[in-house]
Amino acid sequence: MSPAPRPSPRINLAQTSVLLIDDSPQALDILSSIVQGFGVREQIRCGSAIEATEIVKRRMVDLILVDCAMPRMDGHDFVRWLRRETPAPTCLTPVIMLTGHAAPSKVHKSRDCGASFVVTKPLTPGVLLQRILWLATDRREFVQSDSYVGPDRRVRNFGPPLGTAGRREGDLSAHVGQAQEANMDQSDIDTLIKPRRVAL
Repeated sequence: MSPAPRPSPRINLAQTSVLLIDDSPQALDILSSIVQGFGVREQIRCGSAIEATEIVKRRMVDLILVDCAMPRMDGHDFVRWLRRETPAPTCLTPVIMLTGHAAPSKVHKSRDCGASFVVTKPLTPGVLLQRILWLATDRREFVQSDSYVGPDRRVRNFGPPLGTAGRREGDLSAHVGQAQEANMDQSDIDTLIKPRRVAL
């Protein structure tokens, strides 16, 4: 297994098109200045998810940043629409969901609608940049089923790429390492899983 690439202190997103969706003009200004700092030249700003659906129908974008709480069509509804109603490759577009609530139920709702990642507000450029770099090396499978469409939700099985700052304590890595003990004999394994009669 080759080592994971180390994030560069400089990132060039000059050729990247980013769709920014938030009903707050101030939040859009902040998002815009952050991605502009990453070198993004093409930003498409939307004040509603409904407006964003019309843009996505007409053209491809490389990344979508969407607020979860908006009137009429919220961020969760937008991502579900994107994943289920648009053709490939549009439905595969990476989406970072922005939320002002870090409660597990809110994070799970964002994950379960098909968002690639969830970032809590107040937003910091460093955290957003880490998530964009993570997306660039994301190897999760895209899942399509009756109940869910989006990237594999079992992200904790992999965690951020090795060498990424800010790994959570509960994240696991795909890198297993060397065995610490000898493998069990097959007879020992059979004994462990063999059905046993229990006297009641």
